[in-house]
Amino acid sequence: MVFVTGGTGLIGSYLIKALVQAGVPVRALCRHPYQGNVLTPEIADQVQWVEGDILDIVALEEAMNGVEQVYHCAAVVSFSPGKAEELYKINIEGTANVVNTALEAGVRKMVHVSSVAALGRLRTDSMIDETMSWSEESGNSVYAKSKYYSEMEVWRGMSEGLETVIVNPTIVLGAGDWERSSAELFKTAYDEFGWYSEGVSGFVDVRDVASAMIRLMNSEIHGKRFILNADNWTYQQLFSEMARGFSRRIPHKKVTPFLAEMVWRMEKIKSIFTGKDPMVTKETARTAQTINRFDNHKIKEALEGFSFIPLEESIRYHCDQLKAYYQLS
Repeated sequence: MVFVTGGTGLIGSYLIKALVQAGVPVRALCRHPYQGNVLTPEIADQVQWVEGDILDIVALEEAMNGVEQVYHCAAVVSFSPGKAEELYKINIEGTANVVNTALEAGVRKMVHVSSVAALGRLRTDSMIDETMSWSEESGNSVYAKSKYYSEMEVWRGMSEGLETVIVNPTIVLGAGDWERSSAELFKTAYDEFGWYSEGVSGFVDVRDVASAMIRLMNSEIHGKRFILNADNWTYQQLFSEMARGFSRRIPHKKVTPFLAEMVWRMEKIKSIFTGKDPMVTKETARTAQTINRFDNHKIKEALEGFSFIPLEESIRYHCDQLKAYYQLS
């Protein structure tokens, strides 16, 4: 029996799907009955769902009873300054709860889903790898801080006897609920958002994230972190490939740094009146202009024969999945 937190999220859903298809008995935490386009009823019905969240100690204790392996995927992903309290509450306190409960329950090993954001303010002058160190003075986002301090809870668990592995995915590509998470990128392309930036970032298929996590869990590896990144692309490449996958118009207007600064300020003002999170924040606007390239050699060396799905293939697959689910023409 393995236990998965965040089982209804993008990474958690694909992880559970892979585990169930491999014949592994799965128990997962959820706040509501599962409804989504990743776990079919046939798969979801094979999961032991425990109602609650990672702030619910009683639910965690129930869920980890008799469990040897824990995949901790639950987290809030947001770059909105107004989400700071929720980010710290879920990502840091929630992770501490998971670690403490795992230690008390005698869990043997935990794989924790972090983010490259937890590596700190990313350097733009060289390839980024796992040796990058955190600096409090580097102007990190609230989200980055929440992921960094959640990692500190995981390393604390390791020092107290819990075998741990941390994975740091880049931007995860997957067909899920495209009203939330990184799956929104696909909706942006389908809606023919006309703007593009020449910033560079790393991207990885959600299926590769799930596969790497399972292989790391079932290995002798522990006490290490691994960047998960298939390739480094410009955002222009990404949205153009997604648009082609949907047979939509590709982006054709370049976002300049000046325009990006204007947009996030306008979105901030609009959010004050609407009460909704801004579509573009200062962090996302500036990130889209930066050039960050990520090294993926460590995970490929650690897991014999492991390779990443090419981004072109990944995008075509997930576009087809979304077209089928949302009945898109």
